[in-house]
Amino acid sequence: MPVLKRVLLAIFAAIVTTAPAGAAQITDVTGRKVEIDLPAKRILLGEARQIHVAAALKGEHVFDTIVGWRDDLIKKDPDSYAGYLERFADIEKLPRFGYVPSGDFSLEAAITLKPDVLTLNLEAQEAAEESGFIEKAAAAGIAVVFLDFRVDPAKNSELSIAILGRLFGAEGQAKEFIGWRRLQIAVVTDRLAKASALPRPRVFIERAPGISGDVACCRTFGPANFGEMVELAGGHNIGSDVISTTFGDLNPEQIVVANPDHVIVTGSNWAAESDVNQFVAVGRGAGPAAARERLKGLMQRPAFENLDAVKAGRVHAVWHQFYGAPYEFVPIQQFAKWFHPDLFADIDPDKTFREFHEKFLPIAYRPGYFASLANGGE
Repeated sequence: MPVLKRVLLAIFAAIVTTAPAGAAQITDVTGRKVEIDLPAKRILLGEARQIHVAAALKGEHVFDTIVGWRDDLIKKDPDSYAGYLERFADIEKLPRFGYVPSGDFSLEAAITLKPDVLTLNLEAQEAAEESGFIEKAAAAGIAVVFLDFRVDPAKNSELSIAILGRLFGAEGQAKEFIGWRRLQIAVVTDRLAKASALPRPRVFIERAPGISGDVACCRTFGPANFGEMVELAGGHNIGSDVISTTFGDLNPEQIVVANPDHVIVTGSNWAAESDVNQFVAVGRGAGPAAARERLKGLMQRPAFENLDAVKAGRVHAVWHQFYGAPYEFVPIQQFAKWFHPDLFADIDPDKTFREFHEKFLPIAYRPGYFASLANGGE
């Protein structure tokens, strides 16, 4: 049996065991064992951005069993929401919910929808446990299952895909998704392994600059999430030298001293949330000229204007929402092209993501997920 197939079978065996009365027992990313009839007939997405996975599993039938979702997709990723709305006009009527840790999720409203299961992000675990939310939901017949595509993607992304595959009755598609994703990452990692003496450029990746006037600089990533993507792509994430958690902050002086070879900022269409509107709006269908102008503006901040990366034009933007969906293979391929253009001259991340849409997703592909400055910032 091929190694990849054995690994995928092990992942699915780890999350589900048969329980009495035809139910199944799922083990979520926290290690909790949750008993539920599978596939679930009525699903409430505690984060709407989980649609990026669910749609890859169920295609045109993805909304057949979704009875409601959090309001984050329309607020934080409206371009993707527009793509799904274009294909599925009725989702405008789907009930929307707030965020459990913020205290604005209405369990009473959720109960009226009679969901079998509520999927929550790992970040919501502490608030859900301390408030008794899980027990209250269970008393109403709602199973709570935690997923994670953000805090520790290396550990939890494949497991979370597998869990959603079980919930949606799409185990075969989940295995195919996981396998395809691994192969696309290996396009980069296998080649880097064969070029082991290759120098790794120092990279600073800034989290969501220009979204809030309260934070001028410099939110970043530690060794997980985008920080890990940088490493897998053959770079060295300078945030990992200081930060051991998934997210953290560097001060401007640390950026100046590190003088990175590349600067990458994450961006999205945050018009509904931003108080300053200086973010780089990359994402589905984004305009490259407008993105480059925003990127140039961010590099005029005192911590950045004299960096070697900025002077050389090695400044880039990446779609922020890659940080919460298991589509890491796309930025990993793009980062590799930025860091090692000769070694990866033949790979095309845009083509890869287009092929992913055509193979797995029910919505059409629109480019716009990256932007870069040329030499001198022009």
